Parts: sequence; C-alpha cells; structure tokens
Amino acid sequence: MGRAEARKAQQQRGARRAPRGRANGKDGKGGKAGKAGKPAGIRRFFTWRKILGTFFGMILLGMAALVALYVYVDPPDPNKNALTENNVYKLADGTVLAQVGETNRQIVPIDKIPTDVQNAFIAIENKSFYQDRGVDLKGVARGLFNTATGKGKAGGSTITQQYVKNFYLTQDQTATRKLKELVISLKVDQKMKKPEILAGYLNTNFYGRNAYGIQAAAQAYYGVDADKLTLEQGAYLAALLQAPNQYDWATAGPNGKRLVMVRFNGVLDNMVDMGKLDGAKRKTMQFQEPIKPKAAPGMEGQKGYLVQAADEELKRQTGMTDAQLKTGGWEITLTIDPKKQAALETAVQEELESKLDRKGRPVDAAVQAGATSVDPKTGAIVAMYGGTGLSEQWTTNALRKDFQPGSTFKPVVLASALENKSTTQDGKPITPNALYDGTSKRAVVGSKIPFNPQNQDDRDYGNPMMTVQAATNSSVNSVYAQMIVDVKPENAKKTALALGMKDREGWPADKPAMSLGTMSADTAEMAGVYATFDNHGKKVTPSIIKSAKHAEREFKPVVAIGDQAISRKTADTVTKVLTGVVEDGSGKAVKSSAYEAAGKTGTTEKNVAAWFTGFTPDLVTVVAMFGDEPGTHTQTSLTGTAGGGRAGGSSFPAAIWKNYTLEALKGAKSSSFDLDEADMGPTQAPSTSISPSTTPSQSATTPPPSTTPATNSPDPTLSKSATATPPVTSTPSKPTPTPTKTGPTPPVPPPALPNP
Repeated sequence: MGRAEARKAQQQRGARRAPRGRANGKDGKGGKAGKAGKPAGIRRFFTWRKILGTFFGMILLGMAALVALYVYVDPPDPNKNALTENNVYKLADGTVLAQVGETNRQIVPIDKIPTDVQNAFIAIENKSFYQDRGVDLKGVARGLFNTATGKGKAGGSTITQQYVKNFYLTQDQTATRKLKELVISLKVDQKMKKPEILAGYLNTNFYGRNAYGIQAAAQAYYGVDADKLTLEQGAYLAALLQAPNQYDWATAGPNGKRLVMVRFNGVLDNMVDMGKLDGAKRKTMQFQEPIKPKAAPGMEGQKGYLVQAADEELKRQTGMTDAQLKTGGWEITLTIDPKKQAALETAVQEELESKLDRKGRPVDAAVQAGATSVDPKTGAIVAMYGGTGLSEQWTTNALRKDFQPGSTFKPVVLASALENKSTTQDGKPITPNALYDGTSKRAVVGSKIPFNPQNQDDRDYGNPMMTVQAATNSSVNSVYAQMIVDVKPENAKKTALALGMKDREGWPADKPAMSLGTMSADTAEMAGVYATFDNHGKKVTPSIIKSAKHAEREFKPVVAIGDQAISRKTADTVTKVLTGVVEDGSGKAVKSSAYEAAGKTGTTEKNVAAWFTGFTPDLVTVVAMFGDEPGTHTQTSLTGTAGGGRAGGSSFPAAIWKNYTLEALKGAKSSSFDLDEADMGPTQAPSTSISPSTTPSQSATTPPPSTTPATNSPDPTLSKSATATPPVTSTPSKPTPTPTKTGPTPPVPPPALPNP
C-alpha cells in the first residue's frame, strides 16, 4: 500500500470514530462546537467555576464592607441623649400653649437597681445578655431581610442593640441603619462592661407618663425610688416597656391589660427558666397595680390633652418614637382656635359637669366626655375636649377608640346604599323616599346571619311601612338592619373606610348588626366622616397640627382635604336627610334659628356611650359621653346620669353641641347648605308583594320627608325597660305622635320579599 493510500485509510477510520454531528462541525447536541472543544455561546459565561467564584467574591466584598464599617464608624457618646431641648406648642393665633422638654430623668447607678429588677428586664428582653457579644446575628439577618423585602421591622434585638438604636441612631428601617446598629453594638459591647450597658439601657428608656429611666418610672408608677422596687413592680415595668401608652394600667382597655399581663407573666416565667427565681416563690407572686398618673406642671386642664393629640399626629407623620420626640427641638403650631376652644370647654362645664355629683352619685363618677370640632373646608381641628384633666383621666377622651359610635353610623349605611345604587328586597331603588318596614324585632330578609333588632322601647314604626327619611329621623333599628342587608355589609364597610373610618379588630364585614355602629371609633374619626358629607363628598382627614419645625427633622403635614370619597350627589343627599333629623327627629334638641344644621344621635347598647354628631355649613362637631368605671375602666351604663333617666345622644351631647355651636359661630355670617344635587327620589307606594294580612300605614300619597310625621324620641338602641330622657331644647315643642302597637298582641311578622 502506497503512502497516499495509507493516509486515505487513516482518515476514513477517524471519520468513523468521530461522534455524530461533530464531523459536520457540530457539538454532538445540535450546537456548534467551540475551538479546541470549548463550550460556545452563553454557556461559556455560566460555568460552575465562575458561579462559585462570583459567590465567594461577593462574600469577601461584604466582609470587607463590614470591616470598613467597623473601622470608620465610631461608637457614640453615651451621654449624647442628655442634650435635650424644649418642644414648644402654640395655638393657631401664635399664643404659647405649653413648653415641654425638661426630661424627667434621674440617672441611678446599677447597684441602686435591685438585682431581681435587673433580671426581670433581661428575662423579657434578652435572656442571653451576659453571654452574647452585643448583637443577635439571627435577628439582624431577619431585620435586613424584612427591610429588603418590604415586610417591615423585626424584633429580636439585644439590650445592647436597643440601647444603641433608641438613643444613638434613628428609627428608620433601612439596611444602612441596621448595619450601623450592628457595628456600634459590637464596639459598645467591647468598650463597656455588661452592667454599664444594662444601667444605660434602664436609665434612658421611655416608660410612659413622661418618665425617662428606671428612677422616674418607679416614682411615676409606684411612688417609690428605684432601689425600693419589688420584683413584681419591676416585672410590670419591664412588661410595660414594649408599649408604654397601650400598657399603662391606669388607661389601658381590656385588650391592653390582657397583653401586658401576658408579658408580666412571661417575665416571671422566664426568670424561673433562667434559674433566677424559685418556682415555688413564682406561684405566690401577684400583679401590683400602679398608682394613678399625675399631670406634669403646666399641663393642667385641656393643655395636656391638646399636647397629646399633637404628639400622636407628629409621631404618625414622622415615624418618631416617644423617646425621640421628647428629646425636643420642635416648634409646633396647632390648628386650635382659642375662641372656639374656650367655647367648647365652657359648653361641657355648663351642660354636663355642673350637673354631675361625681362624689355622691356612682353613675356620675363614671361619666367621661370627649369632643372634636373641625372646619370642613380645611380639615383643621379648631377645638377639642379631652376630659376633666390628666390627673383624673390620663388619655384624651377625644381620641379614645374603645367605645362604639352607635347609630351615628347609620348615615354611612345610607351613603353606601346611594353610592352603590342598591335596591330594596322588592327591587326598588333605596332613596330617602323609599319605604321600609319599621316593625320592632322584625327579622331581616336576605341575610345568611339571622338578625332581628329591637327598636327604642320595642316600638313599631310606620304601621308597618315608613320612608327612609322618617326612619332616619327616629333612628329605627329594624329599617337600617334591613337596609344594610340590601346594600350588603361588605359594601357598607367599604364606604365607611373610604369616608375615613379605620378598620380595627372586631369589625367583621358580614354581619347586619354593623348597621347599629358596632365597630369602634373616636370623635375625630367621626368628625372626619361627617365633614366629608359637609364637604360635598371630598374626603376630610382632621388634623391638629398647622405647622411643625425642627432643625434636623422634616414634618410632612396631613393631606387634610383629599379626593372625592363619595359622589357629591350622595353626600348632599345624606346631608339633606340629616337636616330632617334636626328639623323633625331625634336631633331636634339642637334646632336654632341662628344656624342651619344637620346631625345624628347615637346611643350604644346598654347605654354605655351617647353621641351627637352635627354640622353646619362651616363647622362639624362630634360630642360623645362614655360610661367608664373609675379604676377598672369597665364600660358601664350612663342611665341615671345627673339623676335623670337614659342619657342618650339627644340629651347631654346635644345640649353641649348646641351651646358650643351658638358661641363658636357668634358674630359669623350665617350660611346655608348648598344641596342642589340632593336627590330624595320619587315617593314610593307599598310593594304589591306585601301580604294582605299586613296593614301598611302609608301609600302613594305619603307626604315628602320634610313633612313626614316623626317621633321626637332619642336614638332607639336600648331595651323597652329604659326610661327616655326628654330632649334638651331651648323652646318646648310638641312631639308628633308615632303609631305604636296596642295591647300585648305581638305584631304580624312581615312577609318574605323576593330577592332583587
């Protein structure tokens, strides 16, 4: 075989051995092969070697960044927080209301704090305090992850980290701040001994009641020096630290007391686990109730309450903590009008306080009042009443959220019906002239949840049909219970939230009982709802801060006037209906030739709260009374207040509202509501689907709402055994008789109407 033939045979053998496709320049998998068999295309950028190299490179960069932070971030001066300034509060006219800022703190050494008390704080806040290096790496990682993913802040910080965060850094939930906290905590742990860190932590924390540090807290809550604190007292202060305002036993509601007791017991149980408390001794320990709070000098009367309201808004808008706010430097101008504020205080004194015997009559001792007055065109809170004073009532009644608004919620149901173009069970549009059955205890139709509310004094209205206007005038429960089913409770709740009410625990969206105002609310919140009606449907969010200035911080004011929450047609129609309540209904007590007014009474179940929410074209004011048993803060009935009968919304709250409004508007040009877009709807005839056995009292000739006979009774939410208190009015008026059932025979139940 020649050389040429041998070369040819070798080439043929090589071709047979080559993988399929590679002889054609392919990689054997359908792709082109790179030079020298190397991967081609995007694969050459993502090899395992390169991925691992990048991963470890990022770890090294992160470690380098931490090292750099550790080198360049200096530990803070532990005494920096002592350099505080006053916060200055002014009224709308520039008059100084109060100056707050001399920090109530007395530093005590660690050996003056009982060891049991020290261990109580360690037990609930950082059980490994004496073993850790000042940081909780898992907690930091969790915090960084939550910040990066937008899940908010996470707990788990050590005592050292809390000490650093609260007093040397901001509360901003940013990765940079968390990294600084980590580094500074490591340095503080190296520089300071553990007892020194613990002393700094205990001496600089804010405990509520304007108390900074363990010494001030011991005096504020138990009237003793820190070295005299018992373990039980220290356990409460340790439990309180998480939420001082919510957990203060003197002002906490049932949920706040429950939560702080969980933490109180957790302190003692953890001490047993740590070996710092004998288990048998633990079983004998009982909670020691703190003393009543006292007002700081210069915070008497309504000043303290106005400062509280301003502080809450300032913290909400800036994200500051109590401790940061109290370091001072703020000049805060409130929207409070001195003339209107004085008028409101005088009205409460003349129409309520002067008639109470708080020492001689147990019912009177439990009476609390709160009020908020708002300019509907600007959203400015021009006057606010918080209670008899901080020494008697530590937190403002104007902003308390532990009572229900009662029937003042009914206009929200009507607004939702109008806004959603809802219909009755027989398919007719819900308007102020729509007809409903006013029979007491009538079972609602179309609800999966049975409900048959009782009217005031178990009275039947309309015999049985009545207009929505008349039902609103007399606040008929059976009508509004059926209406919210027709609207659908979830739609009513959606409208309420759009109007500015807050979605809180205990507000289910599927129960027809919601129509009677069974959620919680405060007077400022309800003032915003009614101001939105007054403002033709544009949302009003009440605000008490006109301006706030600080050298190092920024305050973003509340957007008081927002977008259209409901249509103008809906808002004006509701306002028109509420003028009927004042003219011919349960709000007749506030009627006056000095102004045009609209409003609604509200009285909650068992008469534990009474409201009057009313407005003129220029002023919206909500006045509320609460039955709050002193000491226990148990909700108790207002019936018997000032020696009278039932204290409903048309009694003391309405009298305060009228007294205040007359004085607040004195000298101002009287204006009228602009309700051109109000639509009362056509007069309706009773549905032909009503059974012949039911005798309707109204027909197609039913007079319009303005002349519809209406009861002068207060809000109907109590049992038939309750005694109604006559409305407070300057000129006696004859109540129009309302058809009622006769004899003991129960009313004929209404027939089931077809679904729309």
